[in-house]
Amino acid sequence: MPTAEPKRPAAVRAAKYRHRLRTRIILSFFLLGTGLTGLFAYLTDMARQRVETQLVEDVMNQNIDEYRRQFYLNPSKNPQIRVQQMRAYVFAPDSERLRGEFPDWIDLPNGNHNVTGTDEDGNAYAYKLAVRKEPDEWFFLAYDMTQTRRGEIQLKRWLYFAVVLFAVLSLIIGWWSASRVMSPVSNLAQRLRAYRGSSDPQPLAAHFPEDEVGELAKALDDYSERLTEVVQRDREFNADVSHELRTPLAIIRGSVELLLSRQGLDEKTRTRILRIQRAEQQCTDLISALLLLSRSERGHGNSDVARVCEQLLDAHRAQLGGKPLTLRIEGECGVKVDAPESALSVALGNLIGNAVKYTQEGEVVVRLLNDAVEVIDSGPGLSQQDATRLFERGYRGTHAGHSQGGGIGLSIVSRLCDLYGWQVGVRPGEERGVVATLSFSKQ
Repeated sequence: MPTAEPKRPAAVRAAKYRHRLRTRIILSFFLLGTGLTGLFAYLTDMARQRVETQLVEDVMNQNIDEYRRQFYLNPSKNPQIRVQQMRAYVFAPDSERLRGEFPDWIDLPNGNHNVTGTDEDGNAYAYKLAVRKEPDEWFFLAYDMTQTRRGEIQLKRWLYFAVVLFAVLSLIIGWWSASRVMSPVSNLAQRLRAYRGSSDPQPLAAHFPEDEVGELAKALDDYSERLTEVVQRDREFNADVSHELRTPLAIIRGSVELLLSRQGLDEKTRTRILRIQRAEQQCTDLISALLLLSRSERGHGNSDVARVCEQLLDAHRAQLGGKPLTLRIEGECGVKVDAPESALSVALGNLIGNAVKYTQEGEVVVRLLNDAVEVIDSGPGLSQQDATRLFERGYRGTHAGHSQGGGIGLSIVSRLCDLYGWQVGVRPGEERGVVATLSFSKQ
């Protein structure tokens, strides 16, 4: 059976999807360590490549220029180069050997070029090639980079290993730091949970040093002290009001009983006195229920649901006047509830009272079920928004119009249900009107 439940605040719903603070600290350390190590490894590799390229090209440029100079000094002798990793060549532009052995070199312009490939045995090679083309001779200088490339691969492997190693270290340090940082916070939360339900919580600040957690503990102590004072004043006020109101109500009750015992009362006077008596009983029940709510005390009893409903219907029948409205009760009898009759009367009285108030004609049916009571009216019904917010304090539905009431009655019903573990809700009727349900089964 659908019931109207208040929506949870957006902040509470969003909190489910947030990471715990401990997790966020660990993740921050992990990302920071991994990011810095990865950036360092990347910059190291870039610096190595730039320095290596610059050094190799400087050596190659110096050697090919020297090779060309020595060749022109003595073309009949093969010039010597300084670095054994280099091999120098000089060809005529139409050399058959150049076209046969090094066809890829022919179209290369002057400058330094990277050449890679595999030899006849399938081994990879890499070298830098410096090219100087003269009208009569073309000069080539090859610098073997195969060993350098192998060293580069090994360096990258070590850099990858360093990134993984430092990421793991960052994760361990983050976990350790989070445990140290969150330990006082967890201690504070544990102490707060230990005070749950206590009417005299102990100060927290004395257990923590003068740091951020200590400041938080002081703020919580101050808040707890002010909240305790407010609750204490509220309880004292409710107790005082209850005590002060019970005396005049007892006087009214005694006077009414005395008047009703007199002989010769006409029917009109008797009706008015009975109305006063019902109003006094409603005030007494309401005061008892509010006192239970203020103390968060669950009173006990063995209340007969059918008898309470019949009394409430009788009270409302006397106030109908000429309103074309039928009030009746149907269903099972003998249902008992472990609650004071005053609390049950306030909860059912607000539901029945609203049904009678907003139904101009037709009928209001109180249906007794095995573990619930349904109040069915033939009134104008209510919107989905009203069904959702009807039990909020101070909310008056769109159907209320200019009727009297502050939107507090159903809020009291909701609080009583929270206290006793009942469920209350409303839904549209089958054809028209509203079905209000008070269920006594505990979730």
